[in-house]
Amino acid sequence: MEQHRNGKILALLFTGVLMGALDISIVGPAIPAIEQTIRVDHKLLSWIFSIYVLFNLVGVSFLAKLSDLYGRRNIYMLSVAIFAVGSAIVALSDSISLLLLGRAVQGFGASGIFPVASAVIGDIYPPEKRGRTLGMIGAVFGIAFIIGPVIAGVLMLWFKWNVLFLVNLPIAAVVIFFSWHLLPSKKSTSKPHFDWIGMVLIALLLASFAFGINNIEASEGMRSLLSFSVFPFLLITLVTLPVFIYFEKCSPSPVVKIELFDIRQIRIVGLVAFGTGIIQAVTIFIPEMAVTVFGVSTSKASFMLIPFVIAIAIGSPVAGRLIDKIGSRAIVMTGLLLAATGLVLLFIDASSKYNFYSAGILMGLGSAMLQGSALRYIMLNEVVVSERALGQGIITLFTSTGQMTGATLIGMIVASVSMRLEGYSRSFLVIALIALVVMGISYRLKSHSQELAHASAANSNE
Repeated sequence: MEQHRNGKILALLFTGVLMGALDISIVGPAIPAIEQTIRVDHKLLSWIFSIYVLFNLVGVSFLAKLSDLYGRRNIYMLSVAIFAVGSAIVALSDSISLLLLGRAVQGFGASGIFPVASAVIGDIYPPEKRGRTLGMIGAVFGIAFIIGPVIAGVLMLWFKWNVLFLVNLPIAAVVIFFSWHLLPSKKSTSKPHFDWIGMVLIALLLASFAFGINNIEASEGMRSLLSFSVFPFLLITLVTLPVFIYFEKCSPSPVVKIELFDIRQIRIVGLVAFGTGIIQAVTIFIPEMAVTVFGVSTSKASFMLIPFVIAIAIGSPVAGRLIDKIGSRAIVMTGLLLAATGLVLLFIDASSKYNFYSAGILMGLGSAMLQGSALRYIMLNEVVVSERALGQGIITLFTSTGQMTGATLIGMIVASVSMRLEGYSRSFLVIALIALVVMGISYRLKSHSQELAHASAANSNE
């Protein structure tokens, strides 16, 4: 009976995560149609993506913390409801400002869906089954990126682009209904207290970092870094960080528990998540590189990422099962090695289609092993029950900041040379070296036997 109920819960979590993931992959195909109905300044086009990521970053600690305080079910339902409201705003928008507002609300709502889903898995599954289950949820992202453009293309043959977002409303209603009946809702036994100062500071910290790094003009180098659109925001980031750490250490119920980083395992997970984000940033530039190198259209270049996406979809559940058998350290190191190997192939000869597709498969498998399950598995083992959602949110924070940092780094390297292909090759080598350095650091993670012993001791104390 319990296994049957857990299966229903898992299906429910998959549906919520898939809904959020699809709204990342369907936006690209919808942009040409959006431009036909809404006047869009080309400078604002990138913000259709960026504002979603920014508010996802800002919201992840907030909603994860609320989940630990007020129960998984309540905050999962709230997150899905916020996402649905954002979807409705996007679908009904007749201006770019309203569209961006809707995307911001969507991003904020989505920020609670994945961390809470991962935390629920930690609540209902024993350590020896968590890896494979997290791997299955990781595969949802790969599936979303495969079917998202296809779904968008088919729907826009018969309907306007607005339908792509309206379809979220009935799905969200179904998810909320079954969440009420199925999800556990164990609240914190301590008196609820929310760290509003910490929330404001982390929002300021992340927003200033995102605005500053997104405004860097790679072709202008140091001149851009010192410009008024970049330098003040990065300065605010640097000033806010120590202030945020100080207040979080003093708070009785912090948004981010700084003491968690006293644990070596969590410090390493943070570094690996940041490095994983930098590696994943490469995929942002792959379609543009394919257009430059192979002379294909932009749409065909996007389809050339399919081997990468399929590798994630297949690799995530496989990696999850392997974690349960051989431990997370081996999976993390293998994932980083695969990603580095793929990047080296592109550095050797990015103009070879064999190298291009082989690199895509290797990097997809590497990404599946890292982000899909291993890091989230480690975090579930290391934190107490009342901080599981918070721990999952921390991984999202580090990965997302790594993605933004990696995108800026690659852009600056490419802009530093006259030949774009040479610039891409250099950037791939730099990212490969970063992957190898992070792999060396990850060797200090716990062995499989140490993980099992720690998880067993933690379970006996719960």
